[in-house]
Amino acid sequence: MEQTRRTSPAAATTARAEAPVRVVAIAGFDSQLKWSVGICRELESRGAQVEVLAPRGRSALSDQQVRDIGFSAVRTVDWDDVVEAAAAADVVVCALAGPLVRRLTIALAERPLQPGPVVVAGWVGIIIEKITAGYLDRCGADVVAVNARHELDQFRFTAQRLAVPDENLVLSGLPFLSSRPRPQRDTPVRTVLFADQPTVPSGAGDRSYLYRRLVEHARRHPDREVLLKPRHRLGEDTFHRMHHHPEQLLADVDLPPNFRIVYTSIPELLPRTDLLLTVSSTACLEAVDAGCRVALVLDLGVHERLGNHVFLDSDLLRTFDQIDDDDLGTPAAAWVDSYFGGRTSSSAGTIVDRVEKLLASGERPSRLVRSSPYFRAAVELEAARAAGSLTRAPGPWARRRHRYGVVRGTVVHAGTQLLPPALMRPVRHLYRRALGRV
Repeated sequence: MEQTRRTSPAAATTARAEAPVRVVAIAGFDSQLKWSVGICRELESRGAQVEVLAPRGRSALSDQQVRDIGFSAVRTVDWDDVVEAAAAADVVVCALAGPLVRRLTIALAERPLQPGPVVVAGWVGIIIEKITAGYLDRCGADVVAVNARHELDQFRFTAQRLAVPDENLVLSGLPFLSSRPRPQRDTPVRTVLFADQPTVPSGAGDRSYLYRRLVEHARRHPDREVLLKPRHRLGEDTFHRMHHHPEQLLADVDLPPNFRIVYTSIPELLPRTDLLLTVSSTACLEAVDAGCRVALVLDLGVHERLGNHVFLDSDLLRTFDQIDDDDLGTPAAAWVDSYFGGRTSSSAGTIVDRVEKLLASGERPSRLVRSSPYFRAAVELEAARAAGSLTRAPGPWARRRHRYGVVRGTVVHAGTQLLPPALMRPVRHLYRRALGRV
């Protein structure tokens, strides 16, 4: 039986004064855990009790990843149990991808919870695509943690145009960054760290090129330690799955003694790193925060599929030839200010301050969002999908049966599925000749 809580805001505030705030953090991948851990630690420092859940079938976390990030345990449960736990909590820290945040906030909106949990959502790294869709997926949360000032401007513009209340937007910055980066170091480069990404670039050829240029950099600079940090170990998974791991692509390469593949976490490596290289990883912001020099590798071009188009205003894009010659840039002040400026406290502190304010007042900005035409339409669409009332497009087998008849359509479909394209073309040609169509 569905459980509901019908408590007045005043009564709820009194009850919370007598019991610890119950927090449910929801994450499925290591990057999502990394985003939520600072918020959870800040909540725990203020007396809250935190439980971390991963939705079954939508997560991939190893025990090592959980330990590396700083959590002791993550409980994997079915989606219905995630919703139940969220509905019973005081605070929900939802680090899931946008569509799942949307699904959760709609599920909570359909329950008569008073006042209901304070739902926190955000982006676990630099936004390189779906900036509008990502915001609209998260707009039903009570606290939408925004990473950068230019992103906040875009979200407010979208909200204004769609008549969606934007009181839930909070410029917090990424929870694992400070509010004031350290000055960039000017000491000689002795340690170079390449922050690899699971799908940037995606092809084996482009990945091999980057790794081999990195190896060549190590040979050109034997006085430097060159470290390649893969996104995950072989056999582990992340939100974006890697198909060409550096250990595999470099297995037959004669590596110089000053080149190593390491799995130590980026935050642990940065204090001794003089230069961080990557294509478009959020690690570049962590490096700027730590005072490291940064170069965003430009050799593969600038393209949306690489995610480096969002760094055009950073002044950090460099080719490997420039990197080999130590022709490095300094982060543009406006770019740094967008990600780090406008805050007087830590990101996690900013988020939790807003959470505590909402807990104390009983206010839930999500209620205003739920009354907007956009969100009401989203709820209706989700209900129609759940009820199975939407007409589904027929599959390829059904389409071929309809076009050719049951027997011929089944044969055509089987041939398409079983035969490679190189054989299907001559088979079609012979078939048409037999019918006199050629």
